[in-house]
Amino acid sequence: MGNRRRKEEREEETVMEEHHHHRRKDSGSCVCSAVAAIKKAQDEAENNNNGSCRNNCFNKMLLSGNGNNNGLDTIPFVLQDKNGDYFSATGAIGKKDCFQTVFFRVESIDKDTCCATLSMLAPDCHLDFDKCCVDPVSLCDVDELERTRHCIEVDLKCFCAIQCLDPDLVAGMDHHHC
Repeated sequence: MGNRRRKEEREEETVMEEHHHHRRKDSGSCVCSAVAAIKKAQDEAENNNNGSCRNNCFNKMLLSGNGNNNGLDTIPFVLQDKNGDYFSATGAIGKKDCFQTVFFRVESIDKDTCCATLSMLAPDCHLDFDKCCVDPVSLCDVDELERTRHCIEVDLKCFCAIQCLDPDLVAGMDHHHC
């Protein structure tokens, strides 16, 4: 029995090593991989494909149960750094509709460099920021996110966590024009 147990442990270690090698080969970043998968799901929804994503970030499916596009084309998400602070950006700087946000939609991703273009999603209420970070309690007041044309380029390797949000939070295109 001891030899069989050791063989099973070696096989399990080999599978884990192959999984980690595959992840490193793809991007080296679980956040990068998640954003790439989000982009794929959004593209499938926009193309009215059957969609094959069923992991945790996509449980609220952009596609209805029968595979038809239900009109949703955005998986909103927030990113966090190694300290657990939410990444934020400011849109419409210098305009009366200037806003701060921690909510994003992926527009494009370079899987080789793990860099992405994210559009900012404007919250329907003011978020409270202290010197550097958003007050997480103020996120609970958000009922709706609005798509905008304001974008930011990011290196996804700089983030440690991604949290996907309900696609139903996202309304149509913005009033925050460039």
